[in-house]
Amino acid sequence: MKANIRYTHKDLVEKSKLGDRTSQYQLYELYVDAMYNVGMRMIGIKEDAEDVLQDSFVEAFKNLKNFRYESTFGSWLKRIVINKSINHLKTRRIAITPIENHEYYLNEDENEKSDQKSEQKDIQNIINGIEKLPAGYKQIINLYLIEGYAHKEIAQILEISEATSKSQYHRAKKKLITIISS
Repeated sequence: MKANIRYTHKDLVEKSKLGDRTSQYQLYELYVDAMYNVGMRMIGIKEDAEDVLQDSFVEAFKNLKNFRYESTFGSWLKRIVINKSINHLKTRRIAITPIENHEYYLNEDENEKSDQKSEQKDIQNIINGIEKLPAGYKQIINLYLIEGYAHKEIAQILEISEATSKSQYHRAKKKLITIISS
């Protein structure tokens, strides 16, 4: 059954290869949120992530003829987004001057150090909270939030319905909030 995962959205992909704009739009709608999350995790700037996302979809549709179902369409597209994000970060590199040499340099004050420690503590609380989730919830949270898979892909990977994936995700999110809040 898992071998069929590679053929996720095969009809849409094949129609898109033939230039069907409706199928291309449907593929876009299925993957835009997950791929945006990948771009944001890598780049961290909303506008730049949006630009990379659009460039990635354009490249994917231009090169769709090269997609051979060796992986899922989502995995193939994710690789494009990651590569575009890396290239974007390389082109945005600005010459680095040590901040201590800058005329406007200010030493970190205690409030900044305190804020950083607080943020690190919050991140660690979330990581610990995810670890405390039941296995099924943890799996859904990781696939959806961390890996950026769409619910349809998660459903196929875990051999569950898309509705189950969505409901498990919402339950997992509520449980995570409860764990973190306590």
